[in-house]
Amino acid sequence: MPMIDTAQIEVLSKAALMRHGAEEWIAASVADAIREAEATGNRICGLYYLESYCQQLQSGRVKGGAVPEVTRPRPGSVRVDAKFGFAQAAFQRALPEAIAATKENGTASLAVCHAHTCTSLGYFTGQIARAGLIGLGLTNATPIVAPPGGSKRVIGTNPIAFSVPDGQGGVAMQFDQSTTTTAMGKITMAKAAGESIPEGWAVDADGRATTDPSAGMAGSMVSLGGAAAGYKGWGFGLMAEILAAGLTGSLASQDLSPLKAPEGAPHDLGQFYLLIDPGMSDHFAARLARVAEGVAADEGARMPGQGRVEAASVDVPDPLWAQLQELAGAA
Repeated sequence: MPMIDTAQIEVLSKAALMRHGAEEWIAASVADAIREAEATGNRICGLYYLESYCQQLQSGRVKGGAVPEVTRPRPGSVRVDAKFGFAQAAFQRALPEAIAATKENGTASLAVCHAHTCTSLGYFTGQIARAGLIGLGLTNATPIVAPPGGSKRVIGTNPIAFSVPDGQGGVAMQFDQSTTTTAMGKITMAKAAGESIPEGWAVDADGRATTDPSAGMAGSMVSLGGAAAGYKGWGFGLMAEILAAGLTGSLASQDLSPLKAPEGAPHDLGQFYLLIDPGMSDHFAARLARVAEGVAADEGARMPGQGRVEAASVDVPDPLWAQLQELAGAA
């Protein structure tokens, strides 16, 4: 298993995306997200998705040349139509307008409409925080979660991400998590590796707890809180669903096809972000420091994402490294 520079992962990912039909600036925006995911250990949002991106570029499921259209229908509302292209490119085009709207109004929303999967929400809210603003992001995904007590899958893993600036151009706190017990990618990766999954991640088609990833994928994932209190995670998942689909005009989870399928209709997903200027309160920095002090009082405790450092090189499994080179035409 070779150690590969994350900068090289970005270069090869960009080359692979361009080779399969993405415009250079669009490929660069996606490749940067892949690099960050790999550098922070978020493997299911990194190279794990690259082959799918390339296949879907060739089939037309994602539009590699889509030019996002940014509008501001209200003073504190920014919208960007991704035109069935990559979410990373759409966000990149819209972020400056969203930052301007937030600084003018104190708060603003950014609706990314009709996009390909954004993969890692924290990648986007982290950019908001590094711009000095608080960022909250939500999105939805293919239906894999049934309501507590039910069996029909209605919503996806529907992640939520939250990032807080440190006042020095960095991130003081960040979490990025599914509203299910785990991310769907961890179950698909377990299935591909022939491994079992921990009990509590999913239930089978009959609603029984399972450690078989195939049975879990045929059944339902468990919302945050587990079987006894899954209604808590279910509520957060519904919130993400309503905002991500309802305020962007993109598809509801129930109407989405599997995200990694090489062919089919565009994802047509929405992401919804709230941006908040911490400068609205003279007390924000002091209160953030007080909370961080309280967390640090226990040895080994930390704020989510605190002190996270991106690795300059990461271990890449041999088959994945070979695949990356092949996709980039460097093999």
